[in-house]
Amino acid sequence: MIARVWHGVSAASRSDRFHEYMTRTGVKDCRETVGNRGVLVLKRTEEDRVHFLFVSLWESYDAIKRFAGDDIGKAVYYPEDESFLLELEPAVTHYDVFASLPSGGVGHDFQL
Repeated sequence: MIARVWHGVSAASRSDRFHEYMTRTGVKDCRETVGNRGVLVLKRTEEDRVHFLFVSLWESYDAIKRFAGDDIGKAVYYPEDESFLLELEPAVTHYDVFASLPSGGVGHDFQL
């Protein structure tokens, strides 16, 4: 399994709206792509900024290509992302997953 990790930062005042937008776009599209094994969205507030880590899990690099296109190292952005994010980071990072949630996990939204 492969984890694809993207980082973005929004103003704290817009973070809730960005989270809703991200759920309707990137989270939805990842989950609907054949070969996706799940999505985690992590959020950390730091003064007047909110950092988001978007971690999508994939069965193969070919599955990632179905979502991201041939250049899997390039971040995928949606039309309104620029209005929410302070900067559009150009790249994502991929990691091989050595441990994961047990089969059946904690639900499709990873609610603990």
